[in-house]
Amino acid sequence: MHRRLRPQDLSLLALESPATPLHNVTVEILDPADSGFDHGALLQLIEDRIAFVPRYRQRLHRIPGGLAPPIWLDDPDFDLGYHVRRSALPRPGSEEQLRELVSRIMSRPLDLHRPLWEVYLVEGLADGRLALLSKSHQILVDGVQTVDLGQVLLDVDPEPRTLERDDWTPARALGPGRLVADAVRENVADPGVLAETVGRGFGTLGRAANHGFQAAGALAGALAGRRPTPESPLHAELSEQRRFVTVRTDLADYRKVRRAHGGTVNDVILAALTGALRNWLMTRTESMAGMRSVRAMVPMSVIDDELEPTSLGSQIMGHLVTLPIGEPSPVVRLHQVSYAFKAHSETGRAVAANRLAGVAGFAPTTFHALGTRVALDHRRAGFHVTITNVPGPQFPLFAAGARMEETYPAPPLLPGHALAIGVTSYDGQVFFGFTADRDALPDVEILAQCLTESLEELVESASGTRARAPRGRGSRKPGGSR
Repeated sequence: MHRRLRPQDLSLLALESPATPLHNVTVEILDPADSGFDHGALLQLIEDRIAFVPRYRQRLHRIPGGLAPPIWLDDPDFDLGYHVRRSALPRPGSEEQLRELVSRIMSRPLDLHRPLWEVYLVEGLADGRLALLSKSHQILVDGVQTVDLGQVLLDVDPEPRTLERDDWTPARALGPGRLVADAVRENVADPGVLAETVGRGFGTLGRAANHGFQAAGALAGALAGRRPTPESPLHAELSEQRRFVTVRTDLADYRKVRRAHGGTVNDVILAALTGALRNWLMTRTESMAGMRSVRAMVPMSVIDDELEPTSLGSQIMGHLVTLPIGEPSPVVRLHQVSYAFKAHSETGRAVAANRLAGVAGFAPTTFHALGTRVALDHRRAGFHVTITNVPGPQFPLFAAGARMEETYPAPPLLPGHALAIGVTSYDGQVFFGFTADRDALPDVEILAQCLTESLEELVESASGTRARAPRGRGSRKPGGSR
C-alpha cells in the first residue's frame, strides 16, 4: 500500500528553505584496520542493508492540483551510486579540514526529486582512518515507518552479518490520472484527510522555486501563537551556510562528578554545557546583558506500554529546561539542572540509558532525528537552543569490519535558531556536535573550548569530595536516560 506524506511531515517540509535545510547529519570516524573497508565495500554494505529501510529507495510524488498530500513511491531511476559518494582530504587530513568539509556538505539542501538521503565516505584522514558522513531528511526518519539508515549499517561484531540477496525492482510508476483518482477516492472515503490538509494550509508542496514544489501554507505558521523568546545571540536571521564543531570527552569524567555530587550523567552533561554557554557568552561581553538563563529544548525518551515497541517516534517527548548561565558556581549549576529534571524522573516514565541502548539494532542516529522532530513540533515554545542527547552502546560497533571510533551528531538548525547541539555517548566517550550558522556565530569554536573548560571545572570540584548517592532519583537521560 502506498503511503502519503503525513500532515505533520507536510508542516515540517513547508518550514524548509535554503537557509533552513531540515536534514540530520552524523559523522562517524572509522578505523578500517585490515578489513579492506573502502568505497566499494560501503556500496556493497548499503546495497545489502537498504532493504531494511525501503523508504530510502522512494521519493515524493506531488498530486496534481494539490488534492492530497504527496505520496511515497519507488524511484524508478534509483541510483545507489548517486547517493553513496566519495570524497577525500589532502593527506594527512586534519580535524579542522574534516569539519570544514562537513560544514559545506550539511549546508546544501537535499534534492526533493530524489530519495532524501546521501552518504559520503571521506578518505585521507590521519593514520589511515576514514570518515562516514550520513545525511537524511527530517521527514524521512519518523521512527514508525522508517529508521535512519545508520541504524542498519552497524554490527556488534567485526564480521558482517550474512543476509539474503535483495532482488529489488521498483514498483510500476503511477501516472497523473491514477494519482488524482486515488486522491479523490481517499477524500471521499475519509473527508478528514482533505480537511486536515486544507486546514494546515498546504494545497501544494514546496520548498523553493527551483524544486518545483510550492508551499501554499507558510501563512499558517505565521498566524499560529508563539511564545516570545528573549533576545540573545542564539537567535538570528540565518544564512545558507553552516559551521560544524566537535568535542570529544571521557564518560568517566561525568561519572566521577555524578558520584561526588549526585544526579545523573545526563545532569552533568547539561551542567557542563551550561558552564560552556556562560563562559562563551562572557567572551561576548555585550551579549550577557540581561541574560541570566538559557531555555533549552531537550527531547527525552519515555516509556509508554500502550504503544508498539517499534513506534520509537511516539515515545519521545519535549522537555523545556532552564539552564542557569547566570550562576557562577559549577556545583550549584549542576544541582539546579538536576532539580529541573526531577519532575520527569518522578513520573516513572523515564527510560534508562541501558534500556534505550539495548533496542534491537540500536544506533543513535535515529534518536537524534526523532529528537529534532520533537523540537520542531515545539518550536513555538520560546526556547533558545535544542540539545539532543542520546546514550549509545558502551561497546564498539563495526561497519563491514571497520571499527567506529567516534560518532558526532550534527542536528539541523531550527528557523531563527543559530545553534543546535547534539550529544552521543559511545564506547566510554561522550561526543558533542555543534551546528551553528556560519555568519551569526563565527566564534562557535570558542564555545567548544569553553565546554572542555567547563567539564574540567566540574571534575576538579569532584576531587576530594565525598561521593554520595542522589536522593530519590531515578535514572534518565534526554533521548534516553541514565
